[in-house]
Amino acid sequence: MAQKSIHIALRCGRLGNRLVLFANFIAFCEEHGHHLSNVTFHSYAGLFETTSHDIYCRYPVPGRRSVFDGLPGAATCIRKTRIFYQLLRTASRLNEKFRPFGRRIVTLREFKDRPVTWLDDPLIQNQIGPARIVLAYDWRFRAPAAMRKHAAKIRAYFRPVAAIERSVGETLERLRQQADIVIGVHIRRGDYRTYEGGKYFFEIPRYAAWMRELAVQFPGRTAAFFVCSDEPRNREEFAGLTVGIGVGPPINDLYTLAGCDFVLGPLSTFSQWASFYGNVPLLHLRGADERVDVDRFQVSFLEEIP
Repeated sequence: MAQKSIHIALRCGRLGNRLVLFANFIAFCEEHGHHLSNVTFHSYAGLFETTSHDIYCRYPVPGRRSVFDGLPGAATCIRKTRIFYQLLRTASRLNEKFRPFGRRIVTLREFKDRPVTWLDDPLIQNQIGPARIVLAYDWRFRAPAAMRKHAAKIRAYFRPVAAIERSVGETLERLRQQADIVIGVHIRRGDYRTYEGGKYFFEIPRYAAWMRELAVQFPGRTAAFFVCSDEPRNREEFAGLTVGIGVGPPINDLYTLAGCDFVLGPLSTFSQWASFYGNVPLLHLRGADERVDVDRFQVSFLEEIP
């Protein structure tokens, strides 16, 4: 397949969602030799070593900086106004409607009748085959085989800036001084009160019970827990357990989860990313009666759609 320029053209949720989509397209591009840009990532670009210096958030990492990155204040202004994103989003919709360039520029949409759109599906390959430019305008795109194959390169691309790494390291070191194993617990309650009818909304005592069940599954070793939540939490809610409470920002909580030995939480791209980036076994809590046997934890490769 001829080399293509692929552009992610639709913002999809918050940090976890955007990391997952970005990573899957990086895997696909690495596998097929395409080039990728993602201006929908501007809100988070400053948090990562690679994207903080590239206004286009490109993969592979460019050999030199763009003109806009070299002009004092230009990159900051572009990110704040989201002008690149607005222009690309509009161009994607107009291209889909009018097709002024025929099949040379394709607006790529997910299959609405399927839960996931696999980027290596022959139907997708046929759709983008003649195109030189692909505008990806949905978020249920996944490339599981390529994710596994190119995981190391993807993780390297999303290394956070040094200040975040230092903060994460200090948090984990404090917990590791108190226990042999550190388990990350992602508590998400705000929007999950109503999402899917509250299916993934669990009370704090239920989380504490799961944590106690898990703590005794490591004979001869002690366990500490790193708890991050979208609501204020305190250690008294987890009596009898060694607990560190994440105080944010989200990127710090996310990469602290990634540095744990296991991750536990409701179905979410946030914990999926922590598992993938840290190569850490994850168990998603799908109901209040979920079992938390340690042998059920598996590393996520970002293929499941929450």
